[in-house]
Amino acid sequence: MDLNSASTIVLQVLTQATSQDTAVLKPAEEQLKQWETQPGFYSVLLNIFTNHTLDVNVRWLAVLYFKNGIDRYWRRVAPHALSEEEKTTLRAGLITNFNEPVNQIATQISVLIAKVARVDCPRQWPELIPTLLESVKVQDDLRQHRALLTFYHVTKTLASKRLAADRKLFYDLASGIYSFACSLWNHHTDTFLQQVYAGDEAAATNSLERTLLSLKVLRKLTVHGFVEPHWNVEVMGFLHAVFERLKQFLECSRSIRAENVCRDRLEKTIILFTKVLLDFLDQHPFSFTPLIQRSLEFAVSYVFTEAGEGIVFERFIVQCMNLIKMIVKNYAYKPSKNVEDSSPETLEAHKIKTAFFTYPTLMEICRRLVTHYFLLTKEELTMWEEDPEGFTVEETGGDSWKYSLRPCTEVLFIDIFHEYNQTLTPVLLEMVHGLQGSTNMEDTSAILIKDAVYNAVGLAAYELFDSVDFDQWFKNQLLAELQVSHNRYKPIRRRVIWLIGQWISVRFKSDLRPMLYEAIRNLLQDQDLVVRIETATTLKLTVDDFEFRTDQFLPYLESMFTLLFQLLQEVTQCDTKMHVLHVLSCVIERVNMQIRPYVGCLVQYLPLLWKQSEEHNMLRCAILTTLIHLVQGLGTDSKNLYPFLLPVIQLSTDVSQPPHVYLLEDGLELWLVTLENSPCLTPELLRIFQNMSALLELSSENLKNCFKIINAYIFLSSSEFLQMYAADLCRSFCELLEDITTEGQVQVLKVVENVLKVNPVLGPQVFQPLLPSIFKGILDGERYPVVMSTYLGIVGRVLLQNASFFSLLLSQMACELGQELDQILSNVIEMWVDRMDNITQPERRKLSALALLSLLPSLNSVIQDKFCGIINISVEGLHDVMTEDPETGTYKDCMLMCHFEEPTATEDEEPPTEQDKRKKMLALKDPVHTVSLQQFVYEKLKAQQELLGEQGFQALMETVDTEIVAQLQEFLQGF
Repeated sequence: MDLNSASTIVLQVLTQATSQDTAVLKPAEEQLKQWETQPGFYSVLLNIFTNHTLDVNVRWLAVLYFKNGIDRYWRRVAPHALSEEEKTTLRAGLITNFNEPVNQIATQISVLIAKVARVDCPRQWPELIPTLLESVKVQDDLRQHRALLTFYHVTKTLASKRLAADRKLFYDLASGIYSFACSLWNHHTDTFLQQVYAGDEAAATNSLERTLLSLKVLRKLTVHGFVEPHWNVEVMGFLHAVFERLKQFLECSRSIRAENVCRDRLEKTIILFTKVLLDFLDQHPFSFTPLIQRSLEFAVSYVFTEAGEGIVFERFIVQCMNLIKMIVKNYAYKPSKNVEDSSPETLEAHKIKTAFFTYPTLMEICRRLVTHYFLLTKEELTMWEEDPEGFTVEETGGDSWKYSLRPCTEVLFIDIFHEYNQTLTPVLLEMVHGLQGSTNMEDTSAILIKDAVYNAVGLAAYELFDSVDFDQWFKNQLLAELQVSHNRYKPIRRRVIWLIGQWISVRFKSDLRPMLYEAIRNLLQDQDLVVRIETATTLKLTVDDFEFRTDQFLPYLESMFTLLFQLLQEVTQCDTKMHVLHVLSCVIERVNMQIRPYVGCLVQYLPLLWKQSEEHNMLRCAILTTLIHLVQGLGTDSKNLYPFLLPVIQLSTDVSQPPHVYLLEDGLELWLVTLENSPCLTPELLRIFQNMSALLELSSENLKNCFKIINAYIFLSSSEFLQMYAADLCRSFCELLEDITTEGQVQVLKVVENVLKVNPVLGPQVFQPLLPSIFKGILDGERYPVVMSTYLGIVGRVLLQNASFFSLLLSQMACELGQELDQILSNVIEMWVDRMDNITQPERRKLSALALLSLLPSLNSVIQDKFCGIINISVEGLHDVMTEDPETGTYKDCMLMCHFEEPTATEDEEPPTEQDKRKKMLALKDPVHTVSLQQFVYEKLKAQQELLGEQGFQALMETVDTEIVAQLQEFLQGF
């Protein structure tokens, strides 16, 4: 591409590509795509985006195309890679000047230079770093800033490389430029501080930007640039200087107005200082040891004493708490139980920690966390009143949850309490004892303190197990507090029911549950929405607990279900509706069929909620989960839901519909339980299977459920199902078996096996295209035991239940392989006998014995030649299935089923589904469960004896090992 002639036309096409008119935009994009691999294209783009007279949008697009091209075509091994000559020109052009006036474009240029540096620096681009170091020294403000911005992005990119050779290069780079980076940072920092104190806010803002960028560079160099940074004096000097600079910047914040632009940058810089410490601690815990004392003193001073008042801000407090938490929890600082096994570095760090966390310090931290940071703020109380659902979502983990102060303080409290529980337990218990008795409703402060202390007791539940008699506390005080209906007391009602939820799985006597259910029922009628939502959460924890007993809960089921349903209708936010639905689902799951009388209202409401939630896929997932439990609870009655249920399954499992990305997993689960509980196959239920072919093509982690669904259709009504979908299914299976894991192959083969079991006449015809490859797999000695076992199970079914089809299959294989039919049969039996140990399931082992015995009686020389192997397998099968009756001393086949018994379940198990019953009925027709192996062996041997005569039969029996014959005779006693 000639630069002079091409620049104009490329510029024109780029201009068209910025158009809002798709008729202009699309052809331009296609043209640019074609040019991507043309030599000279990126040189033209460089000329365009460095020409400041051109339209900003066009230059922006040129930068983006250049950046994307680096990812695709810069490496030598890439298809259509750029030539070395063009790359040399481009590298030189990129660092010729750092004078881009538009911030967004300047950032993109810095990023793309960093992308090139990732591939080429330092070997093919040795001049990059020296050029950047020189450029950040210039006096021109714009050039200095752009060079510093690029310096940061290059450092960040090179620091992220992880191969050993790349790490070594970065260590060399860090050693070479660290001193310069420190002096650069100090210079900009001092300049900023001088300008702030001189009142020159505009200049200070510019200097602060450079301070921030140089600090970002130092962060990467410090954290990733040294193997053992504690041996480097400059690195440790910088880290110690961080604390001084932090103090200076925090003091600075007093003199900068909150609404000032500089204030926002200042806070970002302060946070970056703390990130340097946190990252260094994370990557180099032992190198951090000399900084432990100072870090703890600094963080505790600002967060837990008056030193921080007026200057700290929320994000900074969070970072300081994270610093304390990381030091407290760091495994590198925890000695082994046998102290002699601990390293000197660990013991040194532990010693520093122990010296710092004295009783007075721990007590002050604990008290301040609880009585200062745990208190509900005015903003939170206002939100509670004005937006109760918003308050609940925020409390239980909204989007900003992990970055906000409250959860951070609670996590720090849990970690410190766990580490120093012996010291802090008495402190917390003393705070609890100070709250005994009634609380003055007019004293808001006292109510908030009680709320905070109860919060602490809930968070520390596992640590307080031996120190708090929660059952007595519940009966003597907490229960009474739940009954205080005063509006001002609602924080305590909400906190107490939350507290019980925290303790329910720790220590709560089973016989107290009815009292708790009574309290929960009352609170679900509370005037306050937040209290009701919290109560629903505790109810979920209670019914989810392993000590839950249905009989205790049933008297409250109807009223609670009604109240939960009313709550579901009342709340409006998507998150809250999801939460209440999860509670309802949990209740339905635990009580199962007992829910049937009470779900009418919910069943009528869910279609409306589904329609309203069209734009909220996560809420629809919650509805699907509820439907899954509903279907399980309703059993065969779930067929009444089909007008709503089946379209929901159809949409959720249709891969051509965009929502399937969110709904597919739950949709498949719902489809499966619907089939398992269906009393019969309806046309609508059959029609949904049209979605399956596309699902099988996905070959995703959902395949296992797809196979379960296919099996469910087979058990439900194999003839109708196979008549409609057999051809599609066989085609899908043939494609799948070519490109699927061993586990996936087994799942496919199990479906084939089930079809043969359910429909021995139609089954072999349906899967006729698959059977030769299975047969060949046996002949070739399939090396995966689980696959071989399934192959033999399939062929065993055909041989035992459809002998004529087996003969056809033998003939087909003889034709295909160009061998004699008897030779094929001989090889199959030989491999079967040889690989019998691959079969581990007792049913399949008995099936093998029955199948091979079904070849008798026979005059065929091959079968007589393999007689010994057939008897060996038969005796093995007898060992597997025969149990001795101790009273009569006779043997009987333990796999025989003589009549249908309704599958039963204990209280801990789910009741049997319709599919469980169908499987039972199927077993009553299965030779494995209806034919006595003992009787079958006797009859086949008797028939063989009659065919050959006594002498011929004895000659045959002499081919069998005498020990095997003795075992056989013992099993056949009485015949």
